Amino acid sequence: MPRPLEALIHTDALQHNLRRARAAAPDTQVWAVVKANGYGHGIERIFEGLHAADGFALLDIAEAERLRRLDWRGPILLIEGAFDARDLEWCSRLNLWHTVHCDEQINWLAIHKTEWPHRVFLKMNTGMNRLGFTPDAFRNAWVRLSALPQVDEVSLMTHFSDADGPIGIEQQLQVFEATCADLPGERSLCNSAATLRHAQDQRVRGDWIRPGVMLYGASPDYPEHDAQAWDLRPAMTLRSRLIAIQHLRAGDTVGYGSRFVAPREMRIGVVACGYADGYPRHAPDGTPVLVDGIKVPIAGRVAMDMLMVDLSTAPRAQVGSEVTLWGQGPLVDHQPTVLSIDEVAHHCGTIGYELMCAVSQRVTMEVRETHGT
Repeated sequence: MPRPLEALIHTDALQHNLRRARAAAPDTQVWAVVKANGYGHGIERIFEGLHAADGFALLDIAEAERLRRLDWRGPILLIEGAFDARDLEWCSRLNLWHTVHCDEQINWLAIHKTEWPHRVFLKMNTGMNRLGFTPDAFRNAWVRLSALPQVDEVSLMTHFSDADGPIGIEQQLQVFEATCADLPGERSLCNSAATLRHAQDQRVRGDWIRPGVMLYGASPDYPEHDAQAWDLRPAMTLRSRLIAIQHLRAGDTVGYGSRFVAPREMRIGVVACGYADGYPRHAPDGTPVLVDGIKVPIAGRVAMDMLMVDLSTAPRAQVGSEVTLWGQGPLVDHQPTVLSIDEVAHHCGTIGYELMCAVSQRVTMEVRETHGT
């Protein structure tokens, strides 16, 4: 019998979250961001749930090839553009749109031989200070690109650094608007946080939004808002089972380093999941897990293949009981249970993005409807 750890990918949740993105930014087109192998979910597994998007955005040409093999004929955007002049050959071959964020990429385009001109997104650095032309250099870059016969249409984009927090987007938005005021071309500004928090403003939502983590059911501004507050549904459930139960006396310890010391007689459940599966080794005592739909805390240090939980609040749990590490739990009294990946990540001092991307290859992944069999 295989080890009882699996990740379920929920097509219906992906579809729901895509609809939420459209509702938050009406009258725009949607890039479904599927970088990092669909945020760890697997491009082939999420395609059915997201194929109603207007386009897909990602980083790697190899992932773009996978989308084309799935018979996707719509737009695909390389959101970091070409990494080498030779990448433009693949852009021509696969009909990829691509971001231009530096002079070197313009130089590569200028010498690229192509039968069909390329659609490009010119990126402005409005304060993130990662990729993009500064406002002072942006217009010259636009002039250079627009003059190239290798370029068809030039769209304009930026990326907000603080859309998820109190600093907000207004300063970056003003810089972008002032610099692009009289330039033609479609606009793309919104990531997940900007889509949910600011896209009621037409200036912000532009022509294309770029939702990423929200499509997978995580909140981009947790803990200010959880996924339920944004009406998002988890697209991944990581679940396992109890494979052993230990009966402890007061003073007994659990796991490597004896970090957890039993304060009284108690039962400890052993779960088939560890850091080799992508669960964070640094998860502290108290990190939540669902056992048969009941929230219980981790007790002791996460090991390579196992973690331990305090079963004090789940007295009926036994070997074989279902364990939800995050995502959709079992029905309890005919009601669904959910453990947010954001809540788990928050306990671990990280974000849901990292957890979903870190699930290892040894974890079996299957596509299921929510609470399906």
